Amino acid sequence: MSPRPAPDLDVRRDQVIRAARDLAETHGWPALTMRRLADQLAVTQPVLYTAFASRQALIDAIALNGFTDLAAAAEAAGASPLARMRAYLDFAGEHPRVYEAMFSMPSGLVFAVEDTPPPMRRAFSAIRAAFPGADDTRAEVAWSTLHGLATLQAGHRLTANGAQARLDLAHHALTQHQAH
Repeated sequence: MSPRPAPDLDVRRDQVIRAARDLAETHGWPALTMRRLADQLAVTQPVLYTAFASRQALIDAIALNGFTDLAAAAEAAGASPLARMRAYLDFAGEHPRVYEAMFSMPSGLVFAVEDTPPPMRRAFSAIRAAFPGADDTRAEVAWSTLHGLATLQAGHRLTANGAQARLDLAHHALTQHQAH
């Protein structure tokens, strides 16, 4: 009997990330254990550890996957700053646990350094394209504003019926002097 071929590691990693994202979005981060994920995928825990060295490595991979999705959503929204802002807030609202992994949970991922991972750079570039400037200050303030709105909305610290008015005001504030 010939040995069973090893599954492609990239395919395995993608399957694990998708299953872990779904589990976290449905049941929260405490429910994401390697044991539960292995059971769900019908594999052993050592199989998971061939794809990710630790639960933290998996969460960081989910965050990077989220940055890729956020960038794609912003880019697909078009060049309009308002459309990109809406895409950002929609992503955060539709994927709250992934958004937590991207910005709130402990992580080894670092922004604004030479070796910032490409998915994080791409997500920031999608914001920078909508809020260009001589340096990245305008884009950083836009990102900070969007992150604040997303975080406060997710925490139910803001009224739901004011979401559009807040978005319009933020858009106006961020674009009124854009030509200067």
